[in-house]
Amino acid sequence: MKAIVLEAADKPVVFKEVDKPSLNAGEALVQIKAAALNRRDYWITIGKYAGIKYPTILGSDGAGIVIEVGSDKDKGWVGKEVIINPGYGWGDNPNYQSDGFKILGLPDNGTLAEYVKIGIDQLFSKPAHLSWEQAAAIPLAGLTTYRALFTKGKAAKGDKVLISGVGAGTGTFALQLAVAAGCQVFVTSGSGEKIDRAKHLGAAAGVNYKSQDWAEQLKHLAGGFDVIIDSALGEGFTKLVDLCNPGGRIVIFGGTAGNIPELNGRKIFWRQLQIIGTMMGNPDDFKGMTDFINEHQIVPVVDEVFALADAAAAIEKMKNSSQFGKIVLTP
Repeated sequence: MKAIVLEAADKPVVFKEVDKPSLNAGEALVQIKAAALNRRDYWITIGKYAGIKYPTILGSDGAGIVIEVGSDKDKGWVGKEVIINPGYGWGDNPNYQSDGFKILGLPDNGTLAEYVKIGIDQLFSKPAHLSWEQAAAIPLAGLTTYRALFTKGKAAKGDKVLISGVGAGTGTFALQLAVAAGCQVFVTSGSGEKIDRAKHLGAAAGVNYKSQDWAEQLKHLAGGFDVIIDSALGEGFTKLVDLCNPGGRIVIFGGTAGNIPELNGRKIFWRQLQIIGTMMGNPDDFKGMTDFINEHQIVPVVDEVFALADAAAAIEKMKNSSQFGKIVLTP
């Protein structure tokens, strides 16, 4: 089969022939119809991710058709259209992942290939209202933002929600999920065009975080926020604390802008604020996310579709953060 392989940190990814996976009991072989990139894939390609091994087939997101299973008891899966939960080995505690938790695409070979091997329990039915490209955009970003908004952030109808960095796949997903839940959603971005596109998806308003007074603008527009979803951290994080309503929740994942600077803890305890970390999600979160997408007929935002052979160009686009929504690849 053909796949995108990272052979070393100082080499570009290559499109090459590799062996098709062989199956064990409880595993399925999925013919990939579409796969999607995440920021994680970019960090791996430049050697800035924990536990990197070479060679590695990248990719955590995928949608396709089950063509083979490892045991007779799983034969009912053959021919089914599925999306893949890329997180496995979560463990018994729903509040946090176990030491054995893994994400597809490193250390195990991922979805940027014609076929991928995955555990049967990681398969979920593809939402019927979505194309292959749209379905492939769901798993990692959808799971991460669903857990951030609802499991951790407890977002509910009528809440004011701020999404920082709306152009990323997680940002657009968080916007769509929060709007569908009946929240009043505000966004930030470094691009006026992306803010306009967010408004078309239901955002009440947005501000450019490159402006010196971006926090003051948000305060004027919204008054304050019940839930803030942030994947940047960095120097601007202190202003998020000031933007919270009493009892507000700031949910964080990622850290593209660097570490959190010194915070005034008095503001946090006096106003009963919560700063909550999250990443990915457990199997119940994934099921809740897919049920929510089906119930509200949510269509993920796909920025651009590349041929699998052009993965290097797709990764370069992600490096530049010029996308709005997900970058998808098709074999």
